[in-house]
Amino acid sequence: MTIEVFGQEIRLLFLTEENGTKLLLTAGLVLALLLLRWLARGISRLVLRGVHNERTRFWTRQAINLVVAVLLFLGFLSIWFDDPERLATGIGLVTAGLAFALQKVITALAGYVVILRGDTFNVGDRITMGGVRGDVIALGFIRTTIMEMGQPPAVQPADPAQWVRSRQYTGRVVTVTNDKVFDEAVFNYTRDFPYLWEELTLPVKYSDDRVRAERILLEAARRHTVVAEEMPAAALERMRQRYFVRGADLEPRVYWRLTDNWLELTVRFLTGVYGVRDVKDAMSREVLAELDAAGIGLASATFEVVGLPPLRVTPEP
Repeated sequence: MTIEVFGQEIRLLFLTEENGTKLLLTAGLVLALLLLRWLARGISRLVLRGVHNERTRFWTRQAINLVVAVLLFLGFLSIWFDDPERLATGIGLVTAGLAFALQKVITALAGYVVILRGDTFNVGDRITMGGVRGDVIALGFIRTTIMEMGQPPAVQPADPAQWVRSRQYTGRVVTVTNDKVFDEAVFNYTRDFPYLWEELTLPVKYSDDRVRAERILLEAARRHTVVAEEMPAAALERMRQRYFVRGADLEPRVYWRLTDNWLELTVRFLTGVYGVRDVKDAMSREVLAELDAAGIGLASATFEVVGLPPLRVTPEP
């Protein structure tokens, strides 16, 4: 196509009648696919109106977006690269450009495939990824969105440190690119075994009734934590079938450790991933009440003065 400017004809290299037709077809394709996606989402909302499973709703939306993206890609190739030779050349140029300019994006897309194919995590899982701990609330082609949670005191110095001293939400929504699955470990708290082993430590004086203190800890753990007759045994068996996992003790147990100042009693118990702080709070209140009733006090660091240097008082002349 040529245009005339001040009596001079200027030829537009890329604006031809064929390219103009393809541009109109591309615009029509985009509008048609947007309409198709809108209709598909409306139908899915009607079909899933009575379904309260958020994962089902999320993956339905993901499937619709994925199908629309594939159709858009195939339609774009069909419109602009109808000639096989031009298609091969175009694919080569596009691939080279993407490999150089969009390395992170391609890696993130590959990470998305790995997450789905390897069942690394799913929406609703509690994970640690890219230094962020929390629940997965959205999973996209490029990024994973996490509702951040705090950290228990044992890992407070970890990076990044949080001001919430428990596994509860901090209120921040964090996005992490999917390429982190290739560079860092991903910790999943809920996928195969949705339980955690927790501990509650109690310092007791050597002169107190140690056996009674141990019994109080065990009774509180059995009342407030998960028992072996429930789901954990079946979940552990599934893990044994899928992975090489040695046997684990699901019953609460108290361990003794000798220190210079007191006897340290640590009860180890199994609990669910959610509500750990509530469980430990209820146990702590009950244990303190039982210790008071039994006349057992908590030990604290003490110092004993075993000697003083000799003192001599000299009167003034």
